[in-house]
Amino acid sequence: MDTAHIKHLGALRTEATHVRSGSTILTDAPVDNKGRGEAFSPTDLLATALATCMITTMEIVANGRGFELKVLDARVVKHMASNPRRVERVEIHLQVDGSGLDPERRQLMEATAHGCPVAVSVHPDLVQEVHFTYR
Repeated sequence: MDTAHIKHLGALRTEATHVRSGSTILTDAPVDNKGRGEAFSPTDLLATALATCMITTMEIVANGRGFELKVLDARVVKHMASNPRRVERVEIHLQVDGSGLDPERRQLMEATAHGCPVAVSVHPDLVQEVHFTYR
Protein backbone atom coordinates (compact mmCIF):
# COMPACT_ATOMS: atom_id res chain seq x y z
CA MET A 1 0.00 0.00 0.00
CA ASP A 2 1.21 3.50 -0.79
CA THR A 3 2.26 5.67 2.14
CA ALA A 4 1.66 9.10 0.62
CA HIS A 5 0.67 10.86 -2.57
CA ILE A 6 2.32 14.18 -3.35
CA LYS A 7 1.00 16.87 -5.68
CA HIS A 8 3.18 19.65 -7.01
CA LEU A 9 1.22 22.88 -6.52
CA GLY A 10 3.65 25.16 -8.35
CA ALA A 11 5.66 28.02 -6.89
CA LEU A 12 7.91 25.58 -5.00
CA ARG A 13 5.00 24.10 -3.01
CA THR A 14 3.68 20.58 -2.59
CA GLU A 15 0.75 18.92 -0.87
CA ALA A 16 1.40 15.49 0.62
CA THR A 17 -1.58 13.32 1.49
CA HIS A 18 -1.24 10.42 3.89
CA VAL A 19 -3.06 7.61 2.11
CA ARG A 20 -4.42 5.75 5.14
CA SER A 21 -5.80 8.79 7.01
CA GLY A 22 -6.27 11.39 4.30
CA SER A 23 -4.45 14.03 6.37
CA THR A 24 -2.36 16.51 4.41
CA ILE A 25 0.83 18.49 4.83
CA LEU A 26 1.85 21.46 2.71
CA THR A 27 5.50 22.13 2.04
CA ASP A 28 7.13 25.30 0.80
CA ALA A 29 10.71 26.07 -0.07
CA PRO A 30 12.39 28.15 2.64
CA VAL A 31 12.97 31.86 2.18
CA ASP A 32 16.73 31.33 1.97
CA ASN A 33 16.20 28.97 -0.98
CA LYS A 34 13.83 30.92 -3.24
CA GLY A 35 10.63 29.99 -1.38
CA ARG A 36 8.05 31.87 0.63
CA GLY A 37 8.59 29.95 3.87
CA GLU A 38 4.83 29.71 4.39
CA ALA A 39 4.85 26.03 5.39
CA PHE A 40 7.27 23.35 6.52
CA SER A 41 10.14 22.90 4.11
CA PRO A 42 11.19 19.35 3.26
CA THR A 43 14.22 19.72 5.54
CA ASP A 44 11.98 21.10 8.32
CA LEU A 45 9.96 17.90 7.99
CA LEU A 46 13.11 15.81 8.33
CA ALA A 47 14.11 17.56 11.56
CA THR A 48 10.54 17.44 12.86
CA ALA A 49 10.21 13.76 11.95
CA LEU A 50 13.25 13.02 14.08
CA ALA A 51 11.71 14.66 17.16
CA THR A 52 8.24 13.20 16.65
CA CYS A 53 9.74 9.74 16.20
CA MET A 54 11.65 10.10 19.46
CA ILE A 55 8.51 11.18 21.33
CA THR A 56 6.38 8.42 19.82
CA THR A 57 8.83 5.62 20.56
CA MET A 58 9.45 6.92 24.08
CA GLU A 59 5.72 6.79 24.76
CA ILE A 60 5.43 3.29 23.26
CA VAL A 61 8.23 2.00 25.50
CA ALA A 62 6.90 3.78 28.61
CA ASN A 63 3.40 2.40 28.06
CA GLY A 64 4.84 -1.07 27.49
CA ARG A 65 6.71 -0.85 30.79
CA GLY A 66 3.64 0.37 32.65
CA PHE A 67 4.46 4.00 33.27
CA GLU A 68 3.12 7.22 31.83
CA LEU A 69 4.96 10.24 30.48
CA LYS A 70 2.50 13.05 31.25
CA VAL A 71 4.65 15.75 29.66
CA LEU A 72 6.70 14.93 26.60
CA ASP A 73 7.28 17.98 24.42
CA ALA A 74 10.06 19.02 22.08
CA ARG A 75 11.61 22.10 20.56
CA VAL A 76 13.53 21.55 17.30
CA VAL A 77 16.30 23.67 15.79
CA LYS A 78 17.57 22.76 12.33
CA HIS A 79 21.01 23.86 11.13
CA MET A 80 21.75 23.88 7.41
CA ALA A 81 25.08 23.56 5.61
CA SER A 82 26.00 24.25 2.00
CA ASN A 83 28.07 22.54 -0.67
CA PRO A 84 26.01 20.42 -0.76
CA ARG A 85 22.97 22.06 0.77
CA ARG A 86 21.85 19.70 3.53
CA VAL A 87 20.72 19.44 7.12
CA GLU A 88 23.98 19.38 9.03
CA ARG A 89 22.73 19.31 12.63
CA VAL A 90 19.42 18.97 14.43
CA GLU A 91 19.02 20.14 18.01
CA ILE A 92 16.15 18.50 19.85
CA HIS A 93 15.23 19.82 23.27
CA LEU A 94 12.94 17.29 24.97
CA GLN A 95 10.99 18.24 28.08
CA VAL A 96 9.87 15.22 30.06
CA ASP A 97 7.81 14.90 33.21
CA GLY A 98 10.48 13.35 35.38
CA SER A 99 8.27 12.64 38.38
CA GLY A 100 8.41 8.94 38.97
CA LEU A 101 11.30 8.41 36.57
CA ASP A 102 14.21 6.89 38.43
CA PRO A 103 17.68 6.97 36.83
CA GLU A 104 17.10 3.60 35.15
CA ARG A 105 13.87 4.77 33.47
CA ARG A 106 15.50 8.03 32.40
CA GLN A 107 18.34 6.07 30.82
CA LEU A 108 15.79 3.83 29.09
CA MET A 109 13.91 6.87 27.70
CA GLU A 110 17.12 8.47 26.43
CA ALA A 111 18.31 5.25 24.78
CA THR A 112 14.86 4.84 23.22
CA ALA A 113 14.97 8.36 21.78
CA HIS A 114 18.44 7.87 20.29
CA GLY A 115 17.40 4.51 18.83
CA CYS A 116 14.09 5.56 17.25
CA PRO A 117 13.57 4.47 13.62
CA VAL A 118 14.18 7.92 12.13
CA ALA A 119 17.34 8.46 14.22
CA VAL A 120 18.86 5.26 12.93
CA SER A 121 17.65 5.83 9.34
CA VAL A 122 19.24 9.20 8.60
CA HIS A 123 22.79 9.56 7.34
CA PRO A 124 25.39 9.08 10.10
CA ASP A 125 26.93 12.48 9.26
CA LEU A 126 23.78 14.21 10.53
CA VAL A 127 24.59 15.49 14.01
CA GLN A 128 21.71 14.68 16.36
CA GLU A 129 22.12 16.88 19.41
CA VAL A 130 19.47 15.77 21.91
CA HIS A 131 18.93 17.54 25.25
CA PHE A 132 16.65 16.11 27.94
CA THR A 133 15.10 18.32 30.60
CA TYR A 134 13.20 16.56 33.35
CA ARG A 135 10.73 18.53 35.40
